[in-house]
Amino acid sequence: MSMTDPIADMLTRIRNAGMAKHQKVDIPSSNLKVSLANLLRNEGFIKNYKVIADNKQGVLRVYLKYIDEKDPVINEIKRISKPGGRVYVDSDGIPKVKNGLGVAVLSTSKGIITDKTARELGVGGELLCTVW
Repeated sequence: MSMTDPIADMLTRIRNAGMAKHQKVDIPSSNLKVSLANLLRNEGFIKNYKVIADNKQGVLRVYLKYIDEKDPVINEIKRISKPGGRVYVDSDGIPKVKNGLGVAVLSTSKGIITDKTARELGVGGELLCTVW
């Protein structure tokens, strides 16, 4: 069975693993998911990630990060642009997540970047998700 929204699946797996206090979560890999995991690591929301090769598409293993080993760093991770309703914003319309405490993730011509970087570069794009 094909998956209609692989990004939403990734975000849901991360959210569920965090609530269940798992140390890691395995996700079917893709270039977009690896870029998103890299951004989450750089922003400090996850410990690390690695791509494990198999005979198919590969597995993206995400190592979750916790505060004092009990509360997940990711309080909320939410998909914004969906296959049934894409959300595009220009550089002026990029929302601030939790008044700057969170991060909005955009897919732009410059790649997968945060809201702050997009504002600095003056580019807009598809608003993939918000994390805080």
